[in-house]
Amino acid sequence: MDLTAFADLTLVSETMLALGLDEVVREHLQLRERQRGYDEFDKLHALVLVQAAGGDCVEDVRILARDAGLARLLARPLPSPDALHDFLTAFHDEGQFAGRPAAGVAWIPDENAALGALAAVNTALVQRAVRRTPGRQATMDLDATIIDSHKRDALPHYKGGRGYQPTAVVWAEQDLVLADQYRDGNVPAGMDTLAVARRAVAALPPTVRDRAFRGDSACYDETLLKYLVREQIAFTISADMSPELRKVCADPAVALALLEDRVTETVRVVEVEFTPGAWPKQANPLRYVAIEIRPKQGTLFNEPLKYLAVVSNRGEELAPAALVRWHWEKAGTIEFVHDVSKNDLAAGVPPSGKFGANAAWYRLTLLTYNVLTVLRRLALPERFRHARPKRLRYEVFTIPAEIHTHARQLRARLGVPPLTVDELVAARGQLRDLRTAISATDSAPQP
Repeated sequence: MDLTAFADLTLVSETMLALGLDEVVREHLQLRERQRGYDEFDKLHALVLVQAAGGDCVEDVRILARDAGLARLLARPLPSPDALHDFLTAFHDEGQFAGRPAAGVAWIPDENAALGALAAVNTALVQRAVRRTPGRQATMDLDATIIDSHKRDALPHYKGGRGYQPTAVVWAEQDLVLADQYRDGNVPAGMDTLAVARRAVAALPPTVRDRAFRGDSACYDETLLKYLVREQIAFTISADMSPELRKVCADPAVALALLEDRVTETVRVVEVEFTPGAWPKQANPLRYVAIEIRPKQGTLFNEPLKYLAVVSNRGEELAPAALVRWHWEKAGTIEFVHDVSKNDLAAGVPPSGKFGANAAWYRLTLLTYNVLTVLRRLALPERFRHARPKRLRYEVFTIPAEIHTHARQLRARLGVPPLTVDELVAARGQLRDLRTAISATDSAPQP
């Protein structure tokens, strides 16, 4: 008999296998020069389990490896920290960084083949996650975040510290991260947003027909706007408040309508006519919605009147107030992903001084986020649909159990889990159904 403190952490492993990630990794991700020892899925699997269990460094795999009961339940070896560090280091291309510009110059390196392969694994995960319930609508929300770090090569960021500033795109309806791009701390959030937006669009399954995009002012870039218009992707993006745009927004002749009456301020909106100087004259005009934030009398510091603006190619089906509210919904999607990835998972703790290893760690964090999304939405009871990883650990993963063999069957005698036996059986049944559906689709003849 063995004991485990992580009896239902195996649900994370079962979710990965239900998605067929072992096959996907075998197809896309081959980093070893010699085909012996732990394979790539063993290592990816271990790192996902570490983060799902609450670990924030590679060495935390030792805690899981010491759990004899968990090892029997997983029936898959957990590599050593050295093996996992070597795995992450394989994503770094030292030759690529030989020509790195001086520290003050913003630079985004091209992704090497290893990182591209890891992105392909995540894309396959996303497309398999919605295989049983394909949707036609996808709203893509893009945003960057600051990760502070004291690594020697970490560069200064705009908030005064040092670290990295990755950007990511989430599929809002499905709560799945589509794409990301790891960046040095000195890279502006608005630099080359088109590249990561293209990756996100390419990661969507072919069943998606209605595509939309939301971004903050970092996305207010002529090349990105033209791409979204050309691809017929509906968007709202926070506009840079240039002097010309502010003059239009502050025109006393415009008739502002109340959007929100807050405790210390009122928010009013109005659609205005504005054409940025770089926008082609022959192209369809964009919609600009001005947002006025007016402090109420009696505020402590006599804050000045503030103007914001949202630019969109969406038609008149959304009134200005509805358009702004829809745009603001981004705060509950991609910003939530950044919060969870840094505070509930391990994105906030880069494991290496090597840029490529840290980029892989961040991408694995977002892959872990996606695995947990699939587990929450497709297998666990409805009350866990919006649960953060911390809640899943407290109520699901950290369940004590006795593990023993009887009649050649491995059995687990659980403690007193919040999940009932029926709920556990139903969860594993849902994961089996997902694996069956994916296998059936993969084996079906292609048209």
